[in-house]
Amino acid sequence: MLVGGPADSLSELSGLCDTLGLEIAGKTTVSRIDVTPAFGTGSGKAKEICAHAKAESADCIIMDFELEPTKQRNWEKLAGIPVFDRQEVILRIFAARAKTKEAVLQVELARLNYSLPRLAHMYGDMARQRGGNYGSKGSGEKQLELDKRQVKERIRRLKTELEKVVSNRQTQRKRREKIPLASCALTGYTNAGKSSLMNALTASDALVENKLFATLDPLTRRLKIPGNQDILITDTVGFISNLPHSLIDAFKSTLEEAARADLLLIVIDASDTESEKHIETINTVLTEIGAEDKKKIIVLNKADKAESSMENSVHFSKLKSRFPDAIEISALTGKGLNELKELIAKSLYRITI
Repeated sequence: MLVGGPADSLSELSGLCDTLGLEIAGKTTVSRIDVTPAFGTGSGKAKEICAHAKAESADCIIMDFELEPTKQRNWEKLAGIPVFDRQEVILRIFAARAKTKEAVLQVELARLNYSLPRLAHMYGDMARQRGGNYGSKGSGEKQLELDKRQVKERIRRLKTELEKVVSNRQTQRKRREKIPLASCALTGYTNAGKSSLMNALTASDALVENKLFATLDPLTRRLKIPGNQDILITDTVGFISNLPHSLIDAFKSTLEEAARADLLLIVIDASDTESEKHIETINTVLTEIGAEDKKKIIVLNKADKAESSMENSVHFSKLKSRFPDAIEISALTGKGLNELKELIAKSLYRITI
């Protein structure tokens, strides 16, 4: 059962749930989200949502907005089933898709930082004791306090281990930088077709799926462009609106590939009617990682699909009007790829074909 705020379409949360393989029993929205109430909304509305979830035989309730630990506990007491927010959904996707050692460490660190203030939620009102007996000097520490200590220690060890992995990455990057090759990074919203474009340009075998966050680990390949020049091109993790800051912090070393690149290809799914909002999210994340002033090329991908219906065609026309210098391509059909290479050459080396 999905619950959204006043302005939420729930389409993105639906996509996230689909990526996790969850079946959606129903959807509903709240008219407002307040800070003070026990549920973030009125108790009457909360009861109505829980009744709806029960009627649909939902196994859990997923909120499209952040749930504080206390509110999460209140919801679960009322609903009698697990309740979590979009941040936890994203964390679970990242945990399932992380492959390299660095990504695995980054995701685990983000999950532990997320779960630490929620340990009380996981235990409920548990007050089990460990150590000590009645009549002794003390009744021992609460299990909760012991587990908090263990989580904090694990976070410390993960940070130390991650520092070593990041150091190795920086060493590899310095070796690459000794080779006089310009670099280009594919950035953009998740599922915009960055990996498909990478494969089409370089004949590589990056994982391609019609799911959010198919790529977590950066992949770098050589690309020959007009003028008989070679460049390095990197496929990076996709962006998403309201990406948890814990994940932005955790993946900063990965996102540095975009911040260090000489040129950014901003890949936009031209067939997605929400793409203008996606562009705002992309600009926000690029600002957060210090890449807002980089050279950029706007790439309107899936141009073939963008003209497949009247609604998509109207949206596509608006995009082209907003970004007159953007290049239209299709990673699937190969449309515009040669023109894109020429534009890359012109941007990096001022080579005009």
